[in-house]
Amino acid sequence: MRVSSSISAMPAIPQYLSIIKNEDSSANKWEKTSISTQQAVTAFKQDAASIKTPEQLLKNYKALKVVLGAYGMSSAIGETAVIQKLMTQNPASSTSLAQTSGNSSWKAFAKAFSDWSTSPLASADTVNSITQSYLTNSYEGSLQKDTPGLGDALYFTRTATTDMTLANVMSDPKLLKVAEVVSGFDTTQFGALDYDQQVRLLGSKLDLSKLSTTKGIQQFAQQYLAMLQIHPTATTTPASMLTLYGGDGSTTGILSLFTGDSGSSSGSTLYSALF
Repeated sequence: MRVSSSISAMPAIPQYLSIIKNEDSSANKWEKTSISTQQAVTAFKQDAASIKTPEQLLKNYKALKVVLGAYGMSSAIGETAVIQKLMTQNPASSTSLAQTSGNSSWKAFAKAFSDWSTSPLASADTVNSITQSYLTNSYEGSLQKDTPGLGDALYFTRTATTDMTLANVMSDPKLLKVAEVVSGFDTTQFGALDYDQQVRLLGSKLDLSKLSTTKGIQQFAQQYLAMLQIHPTATTTPASMLTLYGGDGSTTGILSLFTGDSGSSSGSTLYSALF
């Protein structure tokens, strides 16, 4: 049974402000209420030293669950071929899956687990680091379920850097989601665009100078939470391309970024070019 903390009864921003004071401490306290997390961590620590090859890690479901969870890759646990390639290819190669994926989590995982001349899990410090990362990600996932957006806001705060580029944002789905919302985009509609369109539109709206300080990053995360309260991102209806570009006659679609009047000739020209 999952035990809820009294903090979960608080609104998102007060929770956020309380947790960022020491998220590791909050995550460690939460672990005591999550039996499944405790069991996963215990099993991983027991087996880590005996795992010497990529094949052994792939066959140890409990250990693999913790390792992938530590790198934000829990959803890939059934993708054996993908994980195998990430652990056996040179991550620096331009043709490697890690590089061609453009996914920052895959790159980080590949960098850490592509060299098995000495097992990546041979070091106690590495095992402890993976355990803490798994715990933190699991904690944020739990918070995300209780208070939508909170887990993502915390992830953004600890992952975003003061020298972050647009490419960094685009390579991380969670960073991208926060940036989309704060920049005024509907995440479902934005996700229907191709990569180049996303880069062009987000680049025109996202002011990275606001993230040049730790305080700025925290304020950005709080703005994300505030905007979710006003405009929840959940949707059950896939956006049509017509609606996405404001072709329904409204001024709220992405087309309105290019023109203040969705029915203007400039807007019509862009619409014709896109379709």
